[in-house]
Amino acid sequence: MKGSLVIVAFFAVGCLAGLWTEPDMQGSSLSTWVLYALMFCVGVTLGNDRTLAGRVRRLDRRLALLPVATAVGTLGGAALAAPFFGADSAVTSAVDSLAVGAGFGYYSLSSIFIADLRGAELATVALLCNILRELFTLLAAPLVARWFGPLAAVSIGGATTFDTTLPVITRAAGRPYAVVSIFHGCVMDFSVPFLVTFFCTL
Repeated sequence: MKGSLVIVAFFAVGCLAGLWTEPDMQGSSLSTWVLYALMFCVGVTLGNDRTLAGRVRRLDRRLALLPVATAVGTLGGAALAAPFFGADSAVTSAVDSLAVGAGFGYYSLSSIFIADLRGAELATVALLCNILRELFTLLAAPLVARWFGPLAAVSIGGATTFDTTLPVITRAAGRPYAVVSIFHGCVMDFSVPFLVTFFCTL
């Protein structure tokens, strides 16, 4: 929860700073270099976990379909939500809605991709939607696990189940699902750059 609030605070400060910067500064390539740094950090995080491969190999093979189910459900929901946006909103088509949904809660990475490929307005929508997904998971995971089962609690977290929402999901779903949560988040993390780029370039 604290991490999400810090991100929102930095976003607000960035908006205020943007009001005082020159237009040519706003078009700089800084966001691209930040994106490279984020991709590097994701790689370092995965590479440092020496036990991840072994834990994944011991999983029930049927659980490998959970990230696929999460992706299909998220993108299906995003497509269904597209008609409810107004014609003058940032989300002007189903493709825009799918690009936002393909962030799967990974607000930092997906927002930078969308800002570079589609513009700041849609990137802002993606940032807020994906932050809200993480906050919802942090708050609702216990109820979701109780009402719909432990796998549902993992699924709602999207890409965040690898790190920020892992403790909450482990408490809500039970310790046996910690490895499932890590595997699920890892796969979703990897899919974000490819799916967001795909939908942004359609």
